[in-house]
Amino acid sequence: MTEHLTAETFKKKVFNYEVNKEWKFEGKVPCVIDFYADWCGPCKIVAPILEELAEEYDGKMNIYKVNTEEERELSSVFGIQSIPSILFVPKDGQPQMAMGALPKDTFEKAFKDVLKVE
Repeated sequence: MTEHLTAETFKKKVFNYEVNKEWKFEGKVPCVIDFYADWCGPCKIVAPILEELAEEYDGKMNIYKVNTEEERELSSVFGIQSIPSILFVPKDGQPQMAMGALPKDTFEKAFKDVLKVE
């Protein structure tokens, strides 16, 4: 199941941007973060795909959601200007951002290529 993050839980589970200037992933397994809003049409297309993937990849990675309307600070930290914006966060290395409603096979390819999860 996908999990909604607030600024506080984000700092514990993904990246504490108040403490660290350089990227330092706080999680144990790779993750994907969906920056979305409830009114966004393309976000509604992506949501069930991410729920399905969360079940298929359970234990191998986490899928988080950040509501850009409620978490403006987080959105500005990552420079979110269009939604959905999907952040792929590998266990080691730099995260990569993708914009727009991605199809399931694109997510699976990114999981394999960026996150090293199959």
